[in-house]
Amino acid sequence: MSHAAFEALRVKMVDGQLRTTDVTSHAILDAFLAVPREQFVSDGKKDLAYLDADIDLGNGRFLMEPSPLAKLIQLGEIKSTDTVLDIGCATGYGAAVLGRIAAKVVAVEEDVSLAEAAKANLAAIGALNVVVKNGALNSGAASSGPYHLIIIEGAVDSVPAALFAQLVDGGRLVAVEGEGLSAVASVHVKSGKTVSARRGFNLSVKQLPGFRADPVFVL
Repeated sequence: MSHAAFEALRVKMVDGQLRTTDVTSHAILDAFLAVPREQFVSDGKKDLAYLDADIDLGNGRFLMEPSPLAKLIQLGEIKSTDTVLDIGCATGYGAAVLGRIAAKVVAVEEDVSLAEAAKANLAAIGALNVVVKNGALNSGAASSGPYHLIIIEGAVDSVPAALFAQLVDGGRLVAVEGEGLSAVASVHVKSGKTVSARRGFNLSVKQLPGFRADPVFVL
């Protein structure tokens, strides 16, 4: 498929998938228009890059559907001066979008092959303000923080306290907690030693590894 064809599909994605799901931030819409999503999928799946669906990356990992990703970023009220931590960046697409809006992005990926792909993809599009780190997703990247905004790219059972500790005072963390149609996207705001949560909307996205709660057995 030609470069022009991919550009046309990108416009259709923004108009047909993002605008129609109440993504209204001009900065976010412009970022999704600017980032070539086809760069972040394998050669055999580039024609699928702009479908309104998750894209299977193998080993149980997926590239999140554009609309849910955009809605999560919008929920975080991202600013151009923010330093952002992107958890579960996979091949780097979400980090690239965030990098078009924020001042700096630190992207964490625990799968070594995905982390290497993310580094290559981000370098290919010239995303110089995005740094990829290989490490456990539920640990974040404290050494590069603190952060004004943390985005978790996938559903979790709960958010570890270690991630809240990496926020600046007044910082926000956006996460989808729960499974399936009952999962809820919320923004958590840190104030001093207190973290409060504000419900955003129901959102069904794939679970990220490393955030499963231990099973509780009731006798």
